[in-house]
Amino acid sequence: MTDQPGALSGIRILDLSRVLAGPFCTQMLADMGAEVIKVERPGVGDETRTWGPPYVQDADGEDTTESAYYLCANRNKRSVTVNFSRPEGVALVKRLLAHCDVLVENFKVGGLAKFGLGYEQLKDEFPDLVYCSITGFGLTGPYAQRPGYDMMAQGMGGLISITGEPDRLPSKVPVAINDIMTGMYTAVAMLSALRHRDRTGEGQQIDVGLLDVQVSWLANVASNYLIGGKIPRRLGTAHPNTVPYQVFPTEDGFIIIAANNDGQFERFCRAADAEHLRDDPRFASNALRSENREALIPMVESIARTRTTAAWMEILESGGVPCAPVNTVDQVFADPQVQARGMQISMEHPLAGDAVSLVGSPVKLSGTPVSYRRAPPTLGQHTDEVLRELLDMSDGEFDALREQGIV
Repeated sequence: MTDQPGALSGIRILDLSRVLAGPFCTQMLADMGAEVIKVERPGVGDETRTWGPPYVQDADGEDTTESAYYLCANRNKRSVTVNFSRPEGVALVKRLLAHCDVLVENFKVGGLAKFGLGYEQLKDEFPDLVYCSITGFGLTGPYAQRPGYDMMAQGMGGLISITGEPDRLPSKVPVAINDIMTGMYTAVAMLSALRHRDRTGEGQQIDVGLLDVQVSWLANVASNYLIGGKIPRRLGTAHPNTVPYQVFPTEDGFIIIAANNDGQFERFCRAADAEHLRDDPRFASNALRSENREALIPMVESIARTRTTAAWMEILESGGVPCAPVNTVDQVFADPQVQARGMQISMEHPLAGDAVSLVGSPVKLSGTPVSYRRAPPTLGQHTDEVLRELLDMSDGEFDALREQGIV
């Protein structure tokens, strides 16, 4: 934790998004110093607050209303409740926007326009506003009006077709990885738009669709198809272009062996006392190993089963062969490297009997380090504070809005 201003200090974001892609995006920016005001529906809020168990536990060990899922993407934010289905709420959002640089939303296409909060309705009043729209399929195209979710994008964008073992059903990635990547793409786009705004004074709309993002980060798999014309197939943990590079069973668990080039394969054979593999002409080059993977992989599997994961780690690391254990999540957070890099943090939470544990930011900035200033907020925790601070709202006005159910 640091009191030093972050790299994005002075940027204020009005975050109307919920679930994961938008909140993950704004949390990353908040860690780097941006001020994020999370606007939620009174009495309901971000639906992920209820996506449990597990939930934060209070001092008596009882579950609260805050889920672990919600906590993963909402630190360093202030929560304000506004009912913008009412004209008074729309007016309040616009008053807040006058003090903000960015609006982030992930409603269905046209969802905010019906309240008068669409980009086309706001751009003249707020010409320097960066307006970020995250949707399932983007703002244009034949699917634009469809709702979209992470697994749908994984399926339609090809990821599920290449995930899993070849003799089993295709599988999604357990983490909502497309939501996460969409948040990252949106953050990069937002910073680019802010750079343009600072240079020209012009705002713009950012249009990011989950399906587009999924197609984009097929990366080398997509390129293999576009260049080679061959439809990629499921390979489990194996790599389509380098062999052997995959998970192998050991005596007591699993290990990743990454012999990605000819030199590494030779070092593996030497370290594993498997010179017969090195001398086999079928495996003399990566191209030949890829061609003959069906013969090679069972041989490596037989060798890997002869020792424990820890024993192989010592042997292969000392032999200069890239390798890694397949850790369970508890082993991840017990790993000395993960601990040294500060990837588990603790923050005081208003509902918790003790501090809550969260995943730290992976971004390390030497001059403007990330900071952990606020625990994920409870619903509407900062409504009074923000409205008085930014809008200089009087007690009477605030009480009237509360009585009308606007906040």
